[in-house]
Amino acid sequence: MPTVLVVHHSPTASVATLTDAVVAGASDDTIEGVTVVVRPALEADAEDVLTADALVLGTPANFGYMSGALKHFFDSVFLRVGGALADDGAASAAGGGRTPYGLYVHGRYDTTGAVRSVESIAGALPWRAAAPVLEVLGEVGEADRESAYELGARLAALVMP
Repeated sequence: MPTVLVVHHSPTASVATLTDAVVAGASDDTIEGVTVVVRPALEADAEDVLTADALVLGTPANFGYMSGALKHFFDSVFLRVGGALADDGAASAAGGGRTPYGLYVHGRYDTTGAVRSVESIAGALPWRAAAPVLEVLGEVGEADRESAYELGARLAALVMP
C-alpha cells in the first residue's frame, strides 16, 4: 500500500494546526489505498523515508532557517536515502528525483530562508517538488488550513493506486 510520510516539527499551535490539516487532507475519505505515517522530525529515520512513496515536510521558520529538528532529520537521513554531495561536500543536485514531496512553513514575519534551506537540501535528494510551497505568515486562518489540507490530499492522491 502506498505511503505518505509527514515529517514535521510542530512546536507551536500554528504549525500544529497546519500539520493536523495536512494529515487530515492526506487521510481524506476520497483517498483510498494510501497509508499516512506521521513522524516528528526528531523521530523520523531513513527507513521511514525509504518506505515512503511521497513526503510532506513541515517546519517553522526560525531565525531565517528551517527548525533545528528538521535540519537534524536531514542530517540523519541524507546519505542513507540517496542524497548527493559534490566534491567540496556541498549538496549536489540528485538528478531529477522520483519521490514527490511537499513543504509547509510557518513564520511570524518571513519564511524565505526556511524555504530556501529546505529546497536546497531536498534538491540534493532523489525527490521532486510536487506542489507549491505553502508559506504562512502570522495567524493561521481558515484559508491556510484549507491550503494545508489540499497539500496533504494532493500528495496522497499522487500515490493513490
